[in-house]
Amino acid sequence: MALLPINLIGDKILRKKAVQLKEADMKTIELIRDMFETMHNANGVGLAANQVGSDKSIFIVDLSKVEGHEKDKPLVFINPKIIFRSEEKVNMEEGCLSIPDIRAEIDRPASITISFKDTDFVDCKIDAEKYLARVVQHEYDHLQGILFTDLIGSELKKKVNKDIIKIKKRKIQFQYPVTEDADYQLV
Repeated sequence: MALLPINLIGDKILRKKAVQLKEADMKTIELIRDMFETMHNANGVGLAANQVGSDKSIFIVDLSKVEGHEKDKPLVFINPKIIFRSEEKVNMEEGCLSIPDIRAEIDRPASITISFKDTDFVDCKIDAEKYLARVVQHEYDHLQGILFTDLIGSELKKKVNKDIIKIKKRKIQFQYPVTEDADYQLV
């Protein structure tokens, strides 16, 4: 397993829509293992493949270090598709490993249903609510080229713009490996 550098806001791959997989080969499994190691090293709870330079339609979630979720098993979502979003919305603070030190309140559906393939490429479907629904939607957005900062109001965007520029230029202290001033990479 290896620690992968995390792409930051401004890197083109974060705006590219993910590519569907036809199978989960050994290279894909290795990428997933590396993603878990990278996410855990950065104290994250979710990570999308494009955040580590891959255009594959994969994201992972591990809530086991979050209070109240200690028994939750890590999840791998390959070729995910949200097939239901509740009308009820919940407002909660979000952050992102690709946009360190910036947090914002975001409205999202309170519950969702998502279909996906597991690492054996078997069709799966889960209903997610509360914190799991939040994290899944955040990571799913990554695969669509959407960042949580796209969902904040214009006033807050103005407030955080200077910080975003510092992140794009790698002018802050990072607690985990990040890409150099990258345009686009494929893993």
